[in-house]
Amino acid sequence: MNVWEALAVLAAGVGAGAINAVVGSGTLFTFPVLLALGFAPITATVSNSIGLAPGSLTGAIGYRRELRGQRSRVLRFGFMSLLGAVTGGVLLLNLPEDVFRLVVPVLILLACTLIVVQPRLNAWLRRRRPARPNGGPLLPVGVYGAGVYGGYFAAAQGIILVGLMGLSLDEELQRLNALKNALTFIVNATAAVFYIAFATPDWRVVGLIAGGSVVGGYLGARFGRRLRPAALRVLVVVIGLTAAVQLLSDAFTG
Repeated sequence: MNVWEALAVLAAGVGAGAINAVVGSGTLFTFPVLLALGFAPITATVSNSIGLAPGSLTGAIGYRRELRGQRSRVLRFGFMSLLGAVTGGVLLLNLPEDVFRLVVPVLILLACTLIVVQPRLNAWLRRRRPARPNGGPLLPVGVYGAGVYGGYFAAAQGIILVGLMGLSLDEELQRLNALKNALTFIVNATAAVFYIAFATPDWRVVGLIAGGSVVGGYLGARFGRRLRPAALRVLVVVIGLTAAVQLLSDAFTG
């Protein structure tokens, strides 16, 4: 890479770290840049996943106040996220790249739909059954599925998590976002360890994205915590729809 290419990767890392902290779709900043610079898709995915892990940590730390009182959730769902990330890493290294090309946009669109209808749907569910502090028996399965997706590709896993948890947990959106950041850090860190052990990352890319994502994660957390729930919901949906459109376009043109 020349200097300008390195700066482009670094800037993409900053943007990805910020968006991951606020919503969760940062890979859609970094992945296209790496492909445009000529990196193979698997190498780009592996290097990107390792590089974004430190930024996920700063994003989770930035939301530490909203994480208070959610220790049991982090432990319960974090274990499922870890298992899912390992499963996703195995799939990435052993399945053809086209497997999830059409499935991924569908998952993102479903998550966006859940976020849009979440307030009214939650109100209806509350009339049908009492609130469940841990989301009931099916939420861990959904968190595991999001971990598989995150370990495989990572883009918009935060949107999927917020959609699932918003539907299942009786909790305000900012606290859900904090829990999402903790879980995505577990997924990204687990995938990073897996890829370091079993894949071949480009360490130049890893270093640039890691440095950028740490800065972006810190800035994104400071900004995202100040958003009102309605504004955060709109931002999640807009980025999610953009991600789905981009992935569908890539699937049909690629």
